[in-house]
Amino acid sequence: MANKQMGAADVVAKIKDGMTVGIGGWGPRRKPMALVREILRSPLKDLTVVSYGGADVGMLCASGKVKKLVFAFVSLDFIPLEPYFRQARQSGALEVMEIDEGMMLLGLKAAAMRAPFIPTRVGLGTDVLVRNPGLKLVGSPYDERDWVAMPALPLDVALLHVDRADVRGVCQIKGPDLYMDEFFVRAAKQSFVSCDELVDSAYFENGDEARHVYWERAHTTGVVHVPAGAHPSSCAPLYGFDVKHFKEYAASAKEAGGWQQYAERYVYCSEQEYLERVGGIDAVRKLPLPVF
Repeated sequence: MANKQMGAADVVAKIKDGMTVGIGGWGPRRKPMALVREILRSPLKDLTVVSYGGADVGMLCASGKVKKLVFAFVSLDFIPLEPYFRQARQSGALEVMEIDEGMMLLGLKAAAMRAPFIPTRVGLGTDVLVRNPGLKLVGSPYDERDWVAMPALPLDVALLHVDRADVRGVCQIKGPDLYMDEFFVRAAKQSFVSCDELVDSAYFENGDEARHVYWERAHTTGVVHVPAGAHPSSCAPLYGFDVKHFKEYAASAKEAGGWQQYAERYVYCSEQEYLERVGGIDAVRKLPLPVF
């Protein structure tokens, strides 16, 4: 079997200016933040980002990497609106497609099925259609009603973080929610996954472990072993999200030059240095799990 293990820099080298990049996870939960930080260190620009967004979106906006954003929300949960996203959105710095959470799922599903759209009632009678004049209605041949034709959201690249993976690309998620990660993977031409633990392939011969595998390894293009690679977001059941760090991050958005100061300390360094600066792997693993 092919060995798909690679470094974060190798992943970013596969991404080109102008590509559409889907980012898995949900708000401050199980985001591939080590891979996002590697993008922040790169010269990449003009990306279209598709995300149920958290700090991944905020940081990419703050660094000027995003040309267009397709999103249902961008939140840190206890900080309802991600601060650097707020700045970019309010300044008009982004092209946006702002849609309902369910519509975004249908767009990913359509791309996964290689269908041009999926019809839905979601969005009818709302400002989703007003704010997205490109969305079309389609007549049903069965009940003569109009439905929203949610277009497919095909991705050039999907980036995700998982609990465990092997070098073949078998990926395991044991947290309480898969979110939409399976559909990000299936909607993408290439999918790159960071993992907290790299395990031997024999690990998945145990049926209790294999049942937490949600997509075929053929869909995984590359695997990056990065312990605590989701930090400051959570990776349940291994660790929760870092409230103290997110507060520091959010506070920086209120200061002149705040992003640059934050980035100098937490982005423009190696991942090992980053981990040391946030307290080390033991401190991360002690972060309390979020309550759903």
